[in-house]
Amino acid sequence: MFEIADRLLAAVAAGRRLAVATVVSIDGSAPRTVGTSMAFDGTSVIGSIAGGCVEGAVVEACELVLADGIPQTVEYGVSDESAFSVGLTCGGQLRIHVQILTEDLIEALREQRDLDVCAGFTERAPVGRHLIVFGAMEFSAALSAAAQVLGYRVTLCDPRSLFATPERFPGAEVVVSWPTVWFETAKVDDRTVICVLSHDARFDAELIALALESPAEFVGAMGSRRTHDRRVASLRERGVDEKAIARLRSPIGLDLGASTVEETAVAILAEVIAARSAASALPLSITTGAIHPARVPVG
Repeated sequence: MFEIADRLLAAVAAGRRLAVATVVSIDGSAPRTVGTSMAFDGTSVIGSIAGGCVEGAVVEACELVLADGIPQTVEYGVSDESAFSVGLTCGGQLRIHVQILTEDLIEALREQRDLDVCAGFTERAPVGRHLIVFGAMEFSAALSAAAQVLGYRVTLCDPRSLFATPERFPGAEVVVSWPTVWFETAKVDDRTVICVLSHDARFDAELIALALESPAEFVGAMGSRRTHDRRVASLRERGVDEKAIARLRSPIGLDLGASTVEETAVAILAEVIAARSAASALPLSITTGAIHPARVPVG
């Protein structure tokens, strides 16, 4: 439900009564993952539960729950005679819990608390992720905008007040400060992504050394391969060990053939996601096995 929380809360604020359907287990392949939800108020739908596969049938279940208020659990899959009629042709089996969006669920969504969806399944509150970008340039602006779409809180740091402005980086926290000085007091944890997009020789190696010493889950830096070689040499001169240097993602980004600033932002975030999930980053057409790793429900 957290994926569509903003829309659910807006609908509730508008006085709409909602039935919400949540995928609580998946066996085999499916277009979405456990925890995906959609809602229905009798006239309109919020969200998508299976990429279009079973939505029509789920709406019917929501109508029944809206009518009598009694939660129900429905299943669709390859063993179900109705599977093909509802469009579940990807071979998986979905178990979906449908219930009225109660005040308890509404409060949990507002407060970002774990959701007790049904017996045997709890949806964990989303993890707050933070992206710190060093260097106020067009690449940084595109990266900031794209990362915010993915739910990242973004901080942009640059010592140049002319370039580091809220107007250039809407929605981001803009810090005008010398990067290494600011970083000494920055809050960095294992959910923080650090992207050094400027390569100012006055602070580049020192800043990256500090980032590599931090618990950040991802440290990347932009630059050519020649810049990378100089950067690594400078890190070694500063006594940064090889294990720490191996953490550095440089040149940053996956090889997608990106050329524009927007495409480069996609390439950078693609590497961030792949690193976070330990994914292969290979085309799905040449991989095997489940597309979405199984997630174990928690009670």
